[in-house]
This record gives sequence, structure tokens and C-alpha cells, in this order.
Amino acid sequence: MEVTVKENQLFVVLSILEVSSTPFTKDEPVFARFGSGYGVPELRFGQESESSADIVIDLRTAQLFRLGPAESLCVSEAVEDSKEKAYSRGISIQFKNEEESRAFHCAFEQWKTEVIVQGSPLPNEAVSTSTSKFDEKIEASSAKMYFHYYGQLLHQQNMLQDFVRTGTYYAAVIENRSDFLGRVVVDVGAGSGILSLFAAQAGAKHVYAIEASEMAEYAKKLIAGNPSLNERITVIKGKVEEVELPVKADILISEPMGTLLVNERMLESYVIARDRFLVPNGKMFPGVGRIHMAPFSDEYLYMEIANKAIFWQQQSYFGVDLTPLQRSAYEGYFSQPVVDAFDPRLLVAPAISHVINFTLIKEEDLYEIEIPLKFTSSVSTRIHGLACWFDVLFNGSTVPRWLTTAPGAPTTHWYQLRCVLSQPLYVMPGQEITGHLRLVSHKAQSYTIYLILSATVGDMLQTSSGKLDLKEPYYRMSQPQAYSLAQDQQPTQLLQTQDILTQSVDQDGSVPVQQPSPNSGAELHSL
Repeated sequence: MEVTVKENQLFVVLSILEVSSTPFTKDEPVFARFGSGYGVPELRFGQESESSADIVIDLRTAQLFRLGPAESLCVSEAVEDSKEKAYSRGISIQFKNEEESRAFHCAFEQWKTEVIVQGSPLPNEAVSTSTSKFDEKIEASSAKMYFHYYGQLLHQQNMLQDFVRTGTYYAAVIENRSDFLGRVVVDVGAGSGILSLFAAQAGAKHVYAIEASEMAEYAKKLIAGNPSLNERITVIKGKVEEVELPVKADILISEPMGTLLVNERMLESYVIARDRFLVPNGKMFPGVGRIHMAPFSDEYLYMEIANKAIFWQQQSYFGVDLTPLQRSAYEGYFSQPVVDAFDPRLLVAPAISHVINFTLIKEEDLYEIEIPLKFTSSVSTRIHGLACWFDVLFNGSTVPRWLTTAPGAPTTHWYQLRCVLSQPLYVMPGQEITGHLRLVSHKAQSYTIYLILSATVGDMLQTSSGKLDLKEPYYRMSQPQAYSLAQDQQPTQLLQTQDILTQSVDQDGSVPVQQPSPNSGAELHSL
């Protein structure tokens, strides 16, 4: 099933009242009809006959506001022909119940988004100035590239072929059928619609698949091609910040994770969907995410990055001295987080974790994330930066499941991330390493990373810091190198480290999560 605008879509409302100096009132049931008059999208109030209408609203300039569970106010622009002056017009609408009110709002939003945004211009070539919360936070150019990227099948295929990702989602849903059976599900950022199909397979009563990119059209085709499921899935094209749904959801499902968990800032949309659509105490799949961090030592990587700037040491490149830009180039290469799969034996201390509980966190808390760092070195070595990865928990009633991107676990399309410092630190076994990791969101749908690490050797305090842009990583996709065991490391010394759970600043209280090994892909069954 798909959501499209329907010509002459009809609703019955209990009464209407025009808010004006000469009010027009209809206390008996009135028919509200969406349609196009002479190519103009309209909302017409009147009798059942299509030929007559007491009030006609131009949807291109109309806005709809909720005054109560079953009462709304429609405001639009109108023009006095004799005076050629624009003024606002308000229509108070009373519905039979909240469900019909929601259905009307949903139809209204569909006409606004599918008819107006995708084709019909505003009158007199005016430009719409209405913005959603998403538009206020995100640059238009970034959003355009983002939705273009995810609107292509080749990128959806890349994610679908991540069998760790797709297989874990499938297992989390199917093994927890009791959470989905007979329930209303909302798929946030549905993409190809694969998660919606999983939810329908698990017995969901109905699934609303919300997708803002052109991939929504492909999702409709894919779902229509699965006739045993398609009658229970509705694809809605639009942003979760803007669309309306006729009912509340019992469970949200989504894949909102980016590199370092938070890249692309879709977690914020996931939280907004929770606040707008989820019933109290409803479930979220996933419901908890954790960022894991540990210092690492990797001379190969450090030299690889540093050597990239050697080009700018040339003093006569076709007669031009490049050295004035050498320092800027050097800093630029170290401002790129490294995305690759690395050998977990490069970690020099047990990992710590930062918990983000999607069911409790406020959207605003994701704008800036501050994580205190404290480690104890296991070896004598040079520390080249901070390694990061994440996992998420599907806290199903039957089988809780983890999806992990840890080093040493089966590789996913997220890989791991490393922040490399331009100035390494020297540490000894048992030495304390402190600092903090600060993530500050920006309008390009990503984060600026501020990293500081410190260690004291004797009486000397060493501090190294870096500023990196999560939006511009260095994708280093080679397989992990076979590092020899050195620096007094035992083969299992770091493979069996335990996470240290730090106090989360994103929620009240603590989350009693059983900790998986940072190098283990095994599922855990607690939360």
C-alpha cells in the first residue's frame, strides 16, 4: 500500500466556523473535499455535491493547526477583489473524534508535500518561507546531497549487503515476534523498506514507512512486489519532522546510526519521531546505543598520515616554493578521522563506554556531547590517538540482541573510527591517561570532534589535542595488517578487556547494561 494524494478525497466534519468579522457557520455535518480546481490544489467545504462549495481554501497558502483532540484551525491567505488586498482567513473545524482529526491532518500534509512541494508553485511566483525543525538545523545543500545519496539504489544495496547489519535487524525482529504481533509500527527513514517488510513478516498490524528521499518510490515498488505483506505497509514520503500519521505507534524501528553512531544526525530525527508518534512506554528498535573508546598505538598509520604532507616540502615545484602551505597541509591531514577496520591488538588500554538511551534522551542533548576520558595503559608505547566504535541494543521481550561494530568482530559498512593526534604521547604500563572527547554538531549533518589526551611521565605533563571534522573522514579500507606481537603484549592481553561504563550525561540515572567485550560480536541478553 502507498500513500498518494487522491483527487476529491472526502471527509465528513461535524461543523465549521469561519473566523471573521461576518462569520459563516455550519452546525450540521459538512463535507471537506481535497481536490484540484483549474490546476490549483484546494480544500472545499460544502454539501456532498462536488459542484457546490460554501468555502474554498487554496492549499498553496494554507496552514493547519490543532486546537484540541478533535478541533483544528485552518488559516489561509485570501484577496478582496475590489481592494486587491491580501488578508488572512481562518476556519475552525470540529471533527467527530481524534482519529478522524488525525486522518484529516495526514491528508492535508500529503497534499501540501506531494502536490505543492513537488510541483505546484506558489501564487505570483512567491517562494515558500515555511521551515521545519529539520530545515532550521541543516543546510539546504547538505540535505540535498544527503537525500540524493540515499535515494540511489546502489547505496541501499551497499547497506543491504552488509549481512551483519541486515541479519542482525532481521533476527532482532523475527526472534521478538511478540513485540510486533498485532502492533502498529513506524519505520523511521525507511529507505528501501526492508525493515518495514521485516516488521510485517513478524505480524505487525500495520507499518508506516516514512522516507524523505526519492527512495520512497522504490520502497513502494518493492513492497508492492510482496503481495502477502503490502496491504499492511503504507509508504509516506516526507520528513518525520513534518508528516502526520493517523494513529500512534506501538513500536519504532529505524537504522539511524552513522559513523561514530552520531554522524548524519539522524538520531535526532529518531528521537523526534519518538516524541511525535510513539505511545507512552512504546518500544524502540534499537533502544540504546553506546560509543566505545580506547587509546591506540599505530606507527604505520601515523607515518602514513604525516608523510602525506611531504609533497608540500618542495621548494621548487616547477619553480614554485610550496613550503608556505606545508603546515596547513599537515594539520589538514590530521583533521580527518580515519575510517577503517583495525587490529584490536593496537589498543593499549581497556575501553570505556558512553551510553545514549534513545528512549530517554532529549533531542537537544545530541547537539553537543561531552565525554570524559580516563584510561590505564597496559603497555609501554606511544599513543597516537583515540579509537572509537559503537554498538546498539534491540531490547526485545524474548531475545535482546546487540549489533556491534567492534574491532575484531565481523566487519560492517560502518567499520571503526580513529582520531589520530599530530603529537603522540609516551606512556608506561599502569600509567593513567586522561582527557575528554567533545562532539559539537554542525549544519552539514555531522559533528566537529575536539579531542584532548594527557599523560604524566615522571614530572612532565604531556598533552596532545586535535580538532577533526566527522563530515570529512579518510576512508582507509584496507584489511587490518598483521602486526607482530611487540611491546610486551600477550596475544590475549587486550582481546579480553572489559568495557568500563562511564556515567552517561544523556539520561537520568544509569542504564544497567551487561558489557560485551569490545572485540566480541556475541549478543548479550540484558538491559
